Amino acid sequence: MSSETNFETYLLINKKKFILCVIHNTSFETIYSDEMLLSHDSEFMFKKLNEFLEKNIFKVEKILKNFVKNIDIILDNEEFFSVKMSIKENNNGKYIDSKNLLHPLNNLKNSCQSNFNDKKIIHMLIENYLIDDKNYFSLPNNLKCDFFSLDVNFICLSNNFVGDLELILKRYHILVNQILSASYVEKFIDEFNQNIFVTASRIKSGWNENEVSLVRKSYKNKGFFEKFFDFFN
Repeated sequence: MSSETNFETYLLINKKKFILCVIHNTSFETIYSDEMLLSHDSEFMFKKLNEFLEKNIFKVEKILKNFVKNIDIILDNEEFFSVKMSIKENNNGKYIDSKNLLHPLNNLKNSCQSNFNDKKIIHMLIENYLIDDKNYFSLPNNLKCDFFSLDVNFICLSNNFVGDLELILKRYHILVNQILSASYVEKFIDEFNQNIFVTASRIKSGWNENEVSLVRKSYKNKGFFEKFFDFFN
């Protein structure tokens, strides 16, 4: 019997097709893959998705000799909603490090949730650090500053859409582990990393140091904001 920790199951959803892909979580070898093409005028995405899962889930479980308990969804859909927010903090000439970011990031997250309570935050991305009027793409080391500000992009989905996805998967006793924006994942695909599922796995492992992880997981490579799990949850 395969250990659940040895594989990751992904479901890619867009207007043209569904793809179910299972990869080994260290070698990234494809264990199983199947897809369903959709007609451009299909108005029954969730009905088709249920048919696709009914066809494939038991096949996967037979190959793995284990139950699929969690799925990561890579979604390419216009349902995504972007919210950009900024916050400025007085650092009193002290060194700036990840601990200084805990409070302002949590304030921004809470503000986004309270103002858009019908949305679920999918990705929380720090797009810019403004430190004493100088811009940084990533947090610098060993730097003192008087003031800093953070520009954060929240990529969100409607709670209703997420709920519909969760409801379909519950029929197969599967939980949605994490939803990822396909357009966000694709930004990290290059000539060395062309597989969207492998790229998604690496992003989940903290590949982008400017993403604040909102899902509690056991990471293979600890991301910059891994320590934020307990604080945010």
